[in-house]
Amino acid sequence: MSNMYNETKTWNPFKGCLFDCVYCKPSFQAQAKRQKWRCTNCYNFVPHTHPERLNKIPSAKQIFVAGNGDISFCPVEFIEQIINSIKGHKKKKTFYLQSKQPKCFNPFIDMLPENVILLTTLETNRDKDYEKISKAPKPSQRFEQFLNINYPRKVVTIEPLLDFDLEIFLDMILQIDPEYVWIGLNTRPKQVQLPEPSKEKFDALYEKLQNNNIEIRHQTIREDYCDS
Repeated sequence: MSNMYNETKTWNPFKGCLFDCVYCKPSFQAQAKRQKWRCTNCYNFVPHTHPERLNKIPSAKQIFVAGNGDISFCPVEFIEQIINSIKGHKKKKTFYLQSKQPKCFNPFIDMLPENVILLTTLETNRDKDYEKISKAPKPSQRFEQFLNINYPRKVVTIEPLLDFDLEIFLDMILQIDPEYVWIGLNTRPKQVQLPEPSKEKFDALYEKLQNNNIEIRHQTIREDYCDS
């Protein structure tokens, strides 16, 4: 089943990333290859800005800002312009700002309006061999960065879920105290092989999150992890 960012559209005044996550290559990076005729930088997925898009915020209740990239690679002065565009937008919307290097948000915390939610991805608690998955800060570093951000609205994306240590991972999420979590699995298991938890461990995490009153929103849950 899938409910990925329901009623959400992506707004990309900034695009690109250098974290080189293996699971991004057949998804976001593959999508970027369709843009060669429009923008060579989009095609190559290199970090770059599109100032002409600053005032073209999509018509949706929820806006995923720079969803085709990681905003930590965006120039500081351009992030300020993005935030000013959000603040100047008159229609009531919720804006998601997400990064796998969440400390990048710290210089802008006092600028953020209350309709902005900060997100980071935590696929696992395990640092060992994570460099085979991504060049992003390791999960423990990302957790500490996000935990130490003094901001009231946070969401954790647990996707694609990698194998984890149940109690340690649960405690990390509870410490962050997110408004909710997105949870999902590898959407392209035939193209990308990832170390995934068993269905039993997945179910245990799901149950413990619910028991701790953490709202769960679905991204992609494959049929082999769904109850029959």
